[in-house]
Amino acid sequence: MIKEFFPEPDAPNIKKTKTAWAHPIYTYEQMEAVEVAHRQAKNWPDYAAIGTMRVFRWGMDFATGYRHDHSQSTDHALDGKKVQPKTAMTERKWLIRCLFLESVAGVPGMVAGMLRHLHSMRRMKRDNGWIELLIEESYNERMHLLTFMKISEPGPFMRFMVLGAQGVFFNFMFVAYLFSPATCHRFVGYLEEEAVLTYTRLIADIDAGKLPMFQKMVAPDIAVDYWSMPEGHRSMRDMLLYIRADESKHREVNHTLGNLDQKNDPNPYASQYKDESVPHPVKDIEYQKPTGWERKDVIGS
Repeated sequence: MIKEFFPEPDAPNIKKTKTAWAHPIYTYEQMEAVEVAHRQAKNWPDYAAIGTMRVFRWGMDFATGYRHDHSQSTDHALDGKKVQPKTAMTERKWLIRCLFLESVAGVPGMVAGMLRHLHSMRRMKRDNGWIELLIEESYNERMHLLTFMKISEPGPFMRFMVLGAQGVFFNFMFVAYLFSPATCHRFVGYLEEEAVLTYTRLIADIDAGKLPMFQKMVAPDIAVDYWSMPEGHRSMRDMLLYIRADESKHREVNHTLGNLDQKNDPNPYASQYKDESVPHPVKDIEYQKPTGWERKDVIGS
């Protein structure tokens, strides 16, 4: 399943195709400062969002065979040899998990952006900067998927599972966003909390020496170009730090959007503030707010 690269499409006159959006530059101090966090539910829409998220999380865990056991070491001694228990998360299992996760993670932003795009045209009014933010989030998740596909090639069964999951998830998000956009953003915020947790555990397994193949692996060129990874910091672990930082940003963004007036408030991540020296929503992770910015802190009312 693990491989070195995918062959590029035939295009003799083209050297490289650049991405549409330039990715923010993260520092290693900022990425290492990313933490697992949870926003406490405050009302019934929040409880509905977190309950739905837990159902989806259970389904994803079941489909990918994901199991994280804090009490269980990856290596067990048996007759002088080290063997891995069947429930341990190996490199292959982690790649299946990441591929499946990223293949559905790009759905919510695209659905929300599409519906807001159509809504803006129907009303013949501006969208206050939300559409580009949501589509860019979806694009970022797709880049995560393409990055993992440079390392691992999914088989027919995996592709079938992704097709089914996308079909269910797309229609679920489409209907739900028509009824309550704020609840959907809260749901995605909770989903991204789980993504941060997953990548934090993966990085911890690498640091603990449980994934020797990942320790030796270098980031593919697509990752180096997309995140502008500096020389000497292009390992698999470094790449996962960037991906986790992106997920932490999506966590913050969606919790923030869930706090706003969906029809009238501007996108706080594309706004200019009177005092730029005061912490405020930004596209990078300079000011990290894991549980999102409250409306009064960004709108002022």
